[in-house]
Order: sequence, then C-alpha cells, then structure tokens
Amino acid sequence: MKVIFIKDLKGQGKKGEIKEVKDGYANNFLIKNGYAVAKTKRSTEILDNQNNTAALEETLEIKECERIKKELEKTKLTFKVKTGKMDQVFGQISSKQIASELKNKGYDIEKKKIKLSSPINTLGITNVDLALHKKVLATLKIELIK
Repeated sequence: MKVIFIKDLKGQGKKGEIKEVKDGYANNFLIKNGYAVAKTKRSTEILDNQNNTAALEETLEIKECERIKKELEKTKLTFKVKTGKMDQVFGQISSKQIASELKNKGYDIEKKKIKLSSPINTLGITNVDLALHKKVLATLKIELIK
C-alpha cells in the first residue's frame, strides 16, 4: 500500500514523502496514529498544493532575508568595553548581547542565528556571520571601543 507521510517518523519517512509499506503497518499504525494517509488521487492533489504553497512561502522568506541582509551589512554595532593594561579587554561580547543590540535597532534576530567563530574580546572591528535562512548568510561588523 502506498502512503503519504503527513508527519516525520524517524526511520520511516519525512513529511510529504510517498512510500510503499505493508497494508497492516499502514492501517494499524501509520494511518491510525496520524503519521500518514493512504495515497489516493485526492491526497496526491492536496500534497501537490501544500508543496507549491511551501515553495512560494520559502521564496518570499528568502527575499525578505535578502532585504534584511543588505540592511545589516551596512550596519556596524559598537560596544564600549572596559580595558586593562595594553588595551586588554575584560570579558567578551556574547551572541546574546549582539542579539539584544540588534533588537534595539529594530531587527528581531535570535541569538542562535549568530555564528561566532571565535570569542569577540579584542578592540577593533570583527566580522560576525548571521544565518538568517539556510540559504542566506549575512556579515555584520562589530566594533569594540574603550
């Protein structure tokens, strides 16, 4: 029996995937527990509509992320830090602080999307990558001053 998965099921299939499974397994587990529906003409049409809608939404999301990327790459965040002898910085700038400063500037970017390759603990300008979308990567300039 062919089924269309409507939820991800580890080791069996992902949402939207069509697979051939045994009749008993399909009826008694997959369909009964809401992991899949039987593949029919109507369910295939619904799947196609969902795929088209998802592709359109992703395209719009990528365009929005590209717009934000252009704005962010023109932006420079400045942090005033305490320094010791020979301009050694006390502490470091975290992704939480960067996310908070971006929020103050009007950008709602989660801290987990901020990719720090190394700690920001030296005076000057440092480039930080922001993963706005899996296909859109922006570079933000962070400046530390005394």
